Amino acid sequence: MGEDFAAALPANAWNWVAVWRRNYLSWKKIALASMLGNLADPLIYLFGLGTGLGMMVGRVEDASYVAFLAAGMVATSAMTASTFETIYAAYPRMHEQRIWEAILYTQLTLGDIVLGELAWAATKAFLAGTAIAIVAAVVGYAAWPSLLYVLPAIALTGFAFASLAMVVTALAPSYQYFVFYQSLFLTPMLFLSGAVFPVTQLSDTFQQVAHFLPLAHSIDLIRPEMLDRPAGGIALHIGALCLYAVLPFFLSMVLLRRRLMR
Repeated sequence: MGEDFAAALPANAWNWVAVWRRNYLSWKKIALASMLGNLADPLIYLFGLGTGLGMMVGRVEDASYVAFLAAGMVATSAMTASTFETIYAAYPRMHEQRIWEAILYTQLTLGDIVLGELAWAATKAFLAGTAIAIVAAVVGYAAWPSLLYVLPAIALTGFAFASLAMVVTALAPSYQYFVFYQSLFLTPMLFLSGAVFPVTQLSDTFQQVAHFLPLAHSIDLIRPEMLDRPAGGIALHIGALCLYAVLPFFLSMVLLRRRLMR
């Protein structure tokens, strides 16, 4: 275990940039279509649920339901964009296209590759989450100054979910297994983390579960800023997201090294 871990570590603090740049150059050819795809689901939730249910629900936690939902969709879009980039784009680069194998013939290590992939997925999440936040500000559901405080939380959310998804990528035998991750982890978390309705509406058991979900910590960082409210437990939420970003990162490097060595 120790040897696997040491061999998979990044070689230095900057090699990952080459992997990030390679992914960026490939992505910019389809940037518009990619961005529209990442924005579709959150915008449908925002304007579909927001305007439809909003007329029936009224105000939630002393804010309009659409404004309440907008903050949840910012975090959700970051989660979705980084996850899908990792499981549906990084996986073929590792598996079918064997791009990782080619990179490993250079001075880069597996850790450099994984870190570059996570940084790129976090970048995609940052773009998607920021776009939703801008839409919310344009239509009056968030104050423009609040976006400056929301941006770091979006980036951290993207890195955390990319790191978690990289573990799934390391373990999945094929694409079909990604459906289980989406259905059994991401979708339930959407409804347990306060993205579409307050966590306080859940039973005590599910409220306790929500305390351990990364999306809940992200929403608790983003929503108070977008609704111009004082935020509590900021250090706790940031620390939890950092744990979700760092620990799966190291685990995925070990798992990926074992997989590539087979």
